[in-house]
Amino acid sequence: MAQPAKLTLNRSASPALLTEHEAPWKKELANAVTDPGTLLKKLGLEAHQQLIDNNTSFRCLVTESFINKIEIGNINDPLLRQVLPLNEEYQIDIQQHGVTDPVGDISAMASPGLLHKYHGRALLISTGACAIHCRYCFRRHYPYQGASCSSNVIDDAVNYLTSHTEIDEVILSGGDPLVLDNKKLARLISKLEAVPQLKTLRIHSRLPVVLPNRIDDGLLTLLKTCRLQVVMVIHANHANELQHNESRKLNQLHDVGITLLNQSVLLKGINDDSDALISLSKRLLECKTLPYYLHLLDPVTGAMHFSVDENQALKLITHLEKSLPGYLVPKLVREISGKQSKSAIFSI
Repeated sequence: MAQPAKLTLNRSASPALLTEHEAPWKKELANAVTDPGTLLKKLGLEAHQQLIDNNTSFRCLVTESFINKIEIGNINDPLLRQVLPLNEEYQIDIQQHGVTDPVGDISAMASPGLLHKYHGRALLISTGACAIHCRYCFRRHYPYQGASCSSNVIDDAVNYLTSHTEIDEVILSGGDPLVLDNKKLARLISKLEAVPQLKTLRIHSRLPVVLPNRIDDGLLTLLKTCRLQVVMVIHANHANELQHNESRKLNQLHDVGITLLNQSVLLKGINDDSDALISLSKRLLECKTLPYYLHLLDPVTGAMHFSVDENQALKLITHLEKSLPGYLVPKLVREISGKQSKSAIFSI
């Protein structure tokens, strides 16, 4: 993809005239907060330093866009709880039932970074990088360095896809695939477009929610001109994550023909009440996005304090079914390692 001419004079020019290297989203990502103490200070919560873990191997990472949506002075803010490393993450009595590979990624690897679990679909770990570290991440222990589909092994993945003609959909995941800039993403998509039987490109990304300025003109053009049908599955857990800029960017994606879905994780103390889930579904519709999945927590070590039991989850879904039209009720699911699909939960 051709790159715009470099700017030589006016540095206050429109972001549309900047080189991709100078893109505002890249600057925001580079300046993301990585120290939990700094995060608490920004939010007027210095008095709660004793709650945090400053030595976690899964470091704190949160963008300014996300921080600006957190309520100042509220240690229980549902957005803050998603990103703040707590001492609970390493308490043995809480985390004892967690595992490091809760959904069987490693056993499903067909080539480096290419996971083949389900009939007709394969998933590419396109990068290990994210714009935010969600504390409940099921891949917080994933060995990205040796198990990602980097540029030097992408041909192995393409060869596998080409030889498995039953695969007609590829899912880009990570990490977060939209952390790749437009040039790198275009090279990857071009490789996939060359696989003759592929029809659908699904992109799983949290960036429209946590770094909305990543949805720039170059990305919109790239996705609009892709020969594959593009589906984007975003990840919002609470209506407060979807404010004006997020809505504007999601509408832009919708306007270029992208099918937009949302998946959430049911999280204790964050969205485990019916009012929060109802508000989220209604807000998603305003953002041209339909609820897709509501996941029970994947039992990953370090996140078990977020777990909500199935009985409570079913009660919540029953309330949603009574309060919302069917198209706004997400499917309650759990992913079980080795299963050929998500496991829908209808009863205990």
